[in-house]
Amino acid sequence: MPSRLDIAKKDIVKLFDHAGKSVYWPSDIATILSDNRAYWRVAQKTTTRDFITFLLKKAKLVEIRLTAEAHKKELMRYAWGEVSPFTVALSLKRGGYLSHGTAVFLHGLTDQLPKTIYVNNEQSPKREPDLLEQDAIHRAFSRKQRRSRYAFKYGEWRIVLLSGKFTGRLEVGTSVGPSGESLEVTNLERTVIDIVVRPAYAGGVYQVLEAYKTARNRMSVGILLATLKKLHHLYPYHQAVGFYMERTGYESDKYMRLHKLGIHYDFYLAHEIKDKAYDPKWRLFYPKGF
Repeated sequence: MPSRLDIAKKDIVKLFDHAGKSVYWPSDIATILSDNRAYWRVAQKTTTRDFITFLLKKAKLVEIRLTAEAHKKELMRYAWGEVSPFTVALSLKRGGYLSHGTAVFLHGLTDQLPKTIYVNNEQSPKREPDLLEQDAIHRAFSRKQRRSRYAFKYGEWRIVLLSGKFTGRLEVGTSVGPSGESLEVTNLERTVIDIVVRPAYAGGVYQVLEAYKTARNRMSVGILLATLKKLHHLYPYHQAVGFYMERTGYESDKYMRLHKLGIHYDFYLAHEIKDKAYDPKWRLFYPKGF
């Protein structure tokens, strides 16, 4: 005799097919069962685990296990049919969005298919210091840049969750991924700023340089400047942005708009540069031979 789930299968599949969502947390599936139990006439004794088991065996649900690198924690997600690793990555945290090196790839600023996917999960708003001192810059950039250890393995992919500063999801929009999927990702101008702030999350300064070169005829300097202002970084990252733009052949009237923001400090292209050269125009230390 067929179970109530078997009888309701057509309606259940229709709901998931038209949900506009492809990856679910276990709690999402529990909510779906709770909200539709009466309509599907599913017995109260049928648990979320029973429902998931049914969907795994008789429908398109697929189990996804995300294994933490730094500890034994494992996250469980469920996909409705085949999904891209970028969609899986976005399920790591609610409200997260793709950024840094992943956004570089999605905007076509590199031909290299990255095996690490970066998801930005913004922190709560915090008051930042307004005072910047030259000695503090030297101290901060003489050390290694902190890197997130909140990473998970998913097949051949590595998904890294970043705790970015609060921006209210500034310049985050929807983009179409390689498989035609809808993805939340930083826009082009926000992306080229983010990778200057955290070059390690884009493969390093030479990869950032290539991204700027590719973005040269696509980037709006007006949007770039507005985004920089709204991000309100303590450090003068505009000096590094302008330096990259000049080095990759942007017109002088474009990169000089960055210069006009003021060059008040000696700054660094990256943390812990071993063998430094200095650009007096941008008051910027960068790797010798860059």
